[in-house]
Amino acid sequence: MHERQRLYLRLGDRVIHLNYAEWGEGVVVEEMTSVLIGGTCLIRVQFEDGQQRTFNNDLDNELCCYYFGVRRCRHSLFDAEHPRAARTTTRLGRK
Repeated sequence: MHERQRLYLRLGDRVIHLNYAEWGEGVVVEEMTSVLIGGTCLIRVQFEDGQQRTFNNDLDNELCCYYFGVRRCRHSLFDAEHPRAARTTTRLGRK
């Protein structure tokens, strides 16, 4: 049986970090999800300060970016102008 991770953020989601306001708003520019059981789920976020930062994206993992202060700025369900991007097929690991 293949365990599925509960993913927090998707490509195109806009975020802020509660502890680092100086980073500014960020946007998820890359998703990487392993096909291996227990594999890593990562996202890369481009922040207004010009830096890209990588975070764990699995809500079932204590290292998930949500628990470290990353929050969505706008939720796609309420933002008709900018609908949430579809899932990508980028995978880590061997098939």
